[in-house]
Amino acid sequence: MAQRSREAVEIHTRILRCMLAADDCYAYWQNVDPTVPAEQRPPLAFQRRWFGVKSEARVRTLLANMVERFDPFPEALGLLQRLGSVPATLRPWICHLHLQLSDPIYRRFSGEFLPQRRAEGYTTIDRGIAARWVESIAPERWSTTTSMKFASNMLSAAVESGLLKSRKDPRKLALTGVPDAAVGYALYLLRTVEFEGSLSDNPYLRSLGIDSALFPLAMTRVPGIGFRAIGGVQEVDWRYPTLAAWGTENLGVSA
Repeated sequence: MAQRSREAVEIHTRILRCMLAADDCYAYWQNVDPTVPAEQRPPLAFQRRWFGVKSEARVRTLLANMVERFDPFPEALGLLQRLGSVPATLRPWICHLHLQLSDPIYRRFSGEFLPQRRAEGYTTIDRGIAARWVESIAPERWSTTTSMKFASNMLSAAVESGLLKSRKDPRKLALTGVPDAAVGYALYLLRTVEFEGSLSDNPYLRSLGIDSALFPLAMTRVPGIGFRAIGGVQEVDWRYPTLAAWGTENLGVSA
């Protein structure tokens, strides 16, 4: 059996230089050759304008982030390459899930802190609240300026992905149209990943508005998933053996 990928657990600052970047992620899927070593890709990407007219320095920054978000999950990257055209409604959610996998701070922010605020009845968030949260999870690690930058960039990523509305404070806590296909992608992707939590209770699904209480109902809507609950025991019926097989059938990918 192939070795399972793992979610990132080491805290880092990459989101200070690259946020969700859905269009750049899309360009990466369409252009990258995973057989080319990562250190050889920047000149190719710059010369061939993978990311448009961005500077060589910016291309290097983007590639450093794309490699961490997608390369550890080769089956997912292969699927995304074969998709050809990813629907605009689905693209930000896929990028959001891979940003969560690669960034433990963003994962906690989007999959713990924002759902907790919703559950406590708050309807908005602003940069000051987000910055104080950043400071609380890593006391005295960063300056106030850096914590504010973290807050700004995570809020921007959350807006782009659909977790929040409005690019100005206060920002409304409102999930906007999470596609059932995004939930299916998350579930089949998580089958290949070692992550903290359980299938029915984890920051990836919580960020999509699905907690353990809503899990059974949500499963009835997800393509390629069957669900049964008998005597308090929940069983998920995986109707496809792999993420690639699920995507080929449910996302219009040619075999």
